[in-house]
Amino acid sequence: MIVKNINSVSLGTTNISISKIGLGTWAWGDTTVWSYGKGYTDDDIQEAFTVSINNGVNFLDTAEIYGRGTSEKLIGNLLKAINTDIVIASKFMPFPWRLTKGSLRKALIRSLKRLQLESVDVYQTHWPFPPVPVRTWMDAMADVVEDGLVRAVGVSNYSKAQMFRAYDQLAKRNIPLASNQVEYSLLKRSPETSGLLNSCKELGITLIAYSPLTMGLLTGKYSPDNPPPGIRGRRYRGNKLVRIEKLNGLLREIGQTRGGKSPAQVALNWLLAKGTVPIPGAKNAEQAKQNAGALGWTLSDEEVALLDRESQK
Repeated sequence: MIVKNINSVSLGTTNISISKIGLGTWAWGDTTVWSYGKGYTDDDIQEAFTVSINNGVNFLDTAEIYGRGTSEKLIGNLLKAINTDIVIASKFMPFPWRLTKGSLRKALIRSLKRLQLESVDVYQTHWPFPPVPVRTWMDAMADVVEDGLVRAVGVSNYSKAQMFRAYDQLAKRNIPLASNQVEYSLLKRSPETSGLLNSCKELGITLIAYSPLTMGLLTGKYSPDNPPPGIRGRRYRGNKLVRIEKLNGLLREIGQTRGGKSPAQVALNWLLAKGTVPIPGAKNAEQAKQNAGALGWTLSDEEVALLDRESQK
């Protein structure tokens, strides 16, 4: 049984209670984008996990492809050392060569083995890749829910139309679509402009916001003179970093009026104000502490409007 606290919300229309901010674990094992093992270790990850849990974060999101299973393995080992109830979400990748419903079940069983769990709280389709249609994967999801291997069904990177198809197919089996995980931040507001966010609210689907700090750009620590390292630095450089300086300045200003909140904490709280559940990553204890600092307070409508206007520029 999940213990509720003042910083928890229901996942969709299910009886699963999750913290208003989750913990994304893409970096736990990823060597391509996040350089796992260079600059942070398994000990750092353990500290990030412990600090998150101690600060009321009980929702962890992972996937079979994160570090080719390493993220799930790390989580499985970490869960053995605690007695706290944690909500675990993982994802199934519909690779083009996975052509039948049975592929989902086989992938789920492998994920459960890595996580050292008998069932997972939330299982999500990672992308709506062809050629297998949405309805086939939703039928496969319904099967594993009925078999007790999964508590709730989610999707990830689904458009509004694809989400509707998933919702309708699951409804035929009397199973709610609990969540849609998409990229959403002050620098990526397509869930608003596409109508996806409003549709989630209308259908009782939790919008889980990944990359809520745009891979670190909204933490205030990067600038044109100090770009992020590796692939992130090649993706976000030059004019892109110049254009977001005013937005980061506004995040700092608002944070100062809020008792010294960091730009990252303000950016995460903006997502809370939008009615979403952000899942920032944390590679060490300090990042986990920063993430948790976005809980327990609320931006005013005026502050949200200011950030809306500046981010639109």
